[in-house]
Amino acid sequence: MHSSALFLIVPLIFTLPGVNGGKVLVYPEDASHWVNMRLLIEELHLRGHSVSVVRPSDSWYIKETSPHYTSITIDGRGVSEEFFVSFGSRLLQIQRQSRSFWTSFKLGMEMLGIGTDIVAKECEMLIQMFENQGLMQSLQISQYDVVLTDPVMAGGVLLAHYLSLPLVYNVRWTVMGEGHFAIAPSPLSYVPIPGQELTDTMNFFQRIENMLTHCVSWFHVEYNIKPLVNSLSHRYIGSELDFIQLVQAADIWLMRVDFVFEFPRPTMPNVVYMGGFQCKPANPLPEDLEEFVQSSGEHGVIIMSLGTIFSELPHDLADEIAAAFAQLPQRVIWRHTGDRPATLGNNTRLVSWMPQNDLLGHPKIRVFVAHGELMEFKRPFIMAFQLLVSHSFLTSLTTLIE
Repeated sequence: MHSSALFLIVPLIFTLPGVNGGKVLVYPEDASHWVNMRLLIEELHLRGHSVSVVRPSDSWYIKETSPHYTSITIDGRGVSEEFFVSFGSRLLQIQRQSRSFWTSFKLGMEMLGIGTDIVAKECEMLIQMFENQGLMQSLQISQYDVVLTDPVMAGGVLLAHYLSLPLVYNVRWTVMGEGHFAIAPSPLSYVPIPGQELTDTMNFFQRIENMLTHCVSWFHVEYNIKPLVNSLSHRYIGSELDFIQLVQAADIWLMRVDFVFEFPRPTMPNVVYMGGFQCKPANPLPEDLEEFVQSSGEHGVIIMSLGTIFSELPHDLADEIAAAFAQLPQRVIWRHTGDRPATLGNNTRLVSWMPQNDLLGHPKIRVFVAHGELMEFKRPFIMAFQLLVSHSFLTSLTTLIE
């Protein structure tokens, strides 16, 4: 099929009315990446498309039964909740040791090693899939129209090429790093590597830093990731193309950012920016939560959620954060699943889950304390922690509210 035809057919699959719905095979990633993929699946279902989702039997977030999709469960081990929690705890432990070059280097190496382990786990599951002739024959007979995947790992990319199907990404990160760097020219003189805390206006030394970070990332992909994935590609797909070329061959990149928040940079015509796609109008809060929010009066409410991995913090760190919150006139809603901090103030309410979208849309909310994206070598969620436990946290937060 000619590439020009693909660009016409793939968008149609997502927009045809229900009576002419297409068949979409989804290969998602677990944990927080599943949250935004699920929104796309629900929208596809509402538009009358038939959706099948590939999931490991021990999936953390991806449920086996859903009114929006049919699951294809692989009897294999994915990346478990315990793995992620242990990973996060280890990163935090290393980061809190000191702020020396050696600590930063050690943190970076640990992250690279864990990233390689995750890719190796996924490759093991892919081998199990490809060796299951009954499963692969069933997928081929099903005559799917397109594969929708998150390319932060290799599975969906290889599966789409194995089935010779058009490929659509729900993407911000690929297995090689940030999505733009995989598909578009990215001059390092003015395109900063995410996580480097650089802008598009860099001095000479910042450009060197940017270049060296890119080189280390490239080295990691070239010598740790590509050999794992290329062995599967050559064995099951028979393609002489390496994995980077397979990733670049996707037909549409649904990029989870808004271009207005990016620094100017080259892009490509098959990149569709959909930042904010997960936003929707806020629903009324549960009665008890609404009562707590309204009790804040003119001061309003702060909400804090550090994502999936860091819902539970070390006791001393949780105590410091709680003590800082206790000095504020605002009410605080904090998603925290660990032990109750000893310094918790009467103005702070701990919850194991919060209706985040509905809270963010409430007029009483003043500040949202959140985590950052996971980035190589930099402090993913740690940047938030450094702010929270620093001496200036209370002053900074009060100034922001005022």
